[in-house]
Amino acid sequence: MNIIETTQLTKTFKRYKKQEGLSGSIKGLFHREYEEKEAVKGMDFAVEEGGFVGLIGPNGAGKTTLVKMLTGIIAPTAGEISVMGYYPNKLENDFKRQYAVVMGQKSQLFFELTTEDTLHLFKQIYGLSDRQYQENKEYFVELFGVKELMDVQVRTLSLGERMKMELIVALLHNPIILFLDEPTIGLDAVAGKQVRKFLKEVNEERGTTILLTSHYMEDIKSLCSRCMVVNHGSKIYDGSTEQLFDRYQKNKKITLSFDNPTQFTHKENGWRVLEDTPYKKVFEVPKEKSGECLGALLELAPVDVTIEEEEIGKVVERIYREGGNSLCSSGGSHFASQTRRDSNA
Repeated sequence: MNIIETTQLTKTFKRYKKQEGLSGSIKGLFHREYEEKEAVKGMDFAVEEGGFVGLIGPNGAGKTTLVKMLTGIIAPTAGEISVMGYYPNKLENDFKRQYAVVMGQKSQLFFELTTEDTLHLFKQIYGLSDRQYQENKEYFVELFGVKELMDVQVRTLSLGERMKMELIVALLHNPIILFLDEPTIGLDAVAGKQVRKFLKEVNEERGTTILLTSHYMEDIKSLCSRCMVVNHGSKIYDGSTEQLFDRYQKNKKITLSFDNPTQFTHKENGWRVLEDTPYKKVFEVPKEKSGECLGALLELAPVDVTIEEEEIGKVVERIYREGGNSLCSSGGSHFASQTRRDSNA
């Protein structure tokens, strides 16, 4: 069953075009020129209940605008949109009680309150019964391992601890859909891994449908079996996350650190030097040659080695440049067919 459906969803913004200088400002008082920008262009997609879908793309691609339309914050210019059977921009109370939003760069916590008081406040906002509140609070406090932080003032929490509280507050009322916008931004590797683990459990154990926007490839690859790529307001891919990265993520970055000054003359085809200092060397190598390259580099006896996947931004650029539109239609059609089969089952 589809819980989110859009057809030819479009959002156009009208922007004032100011002329240069003082004379331009004066002219603007009497005659204003505007330009239109299509942030989202005729987007069709569906999300089935219980799904975990990644939404990726470069800055300005239209991802946040899309999420804002799905949550009713802004109204679409054209097209059709249905979230849990509601038209989001009507902002009906029944609709608002069934979803939650967590944004990595914006907080919904009250910094002067303790975590316990904050949860009590949201209990009243959502009208939860004492039993509901207690059960959900105990479940998430145990899941996130934050029992010792309940009586701590929010402003004294670390970034990772605060993000856990953001998620608990968002999930306290058992939302059917959770919208996440960069939930791991600024977190260290350990905190990011913990947040991903919790989100996976919430999706699998509670059946919460999650739409995740992230620039961190690890978030998308480890959590989302399906992802959508958006660029210039258009959906250019919709399908398997694994297929997407297998096809378009062509390079890996290998970083080596040394205790002593080290030299290395590389003559391998396809290697690209990103940084070369006596104590640190960074290479970009073809994915299919990464094992062979690593073997050669380990002979230098580095004290530390890290291997990183290519950035999502580069992958998205490559998809767009090499014909992501053809993949979009095939990937999207495959998913739509699968969804129809699941609905008919």
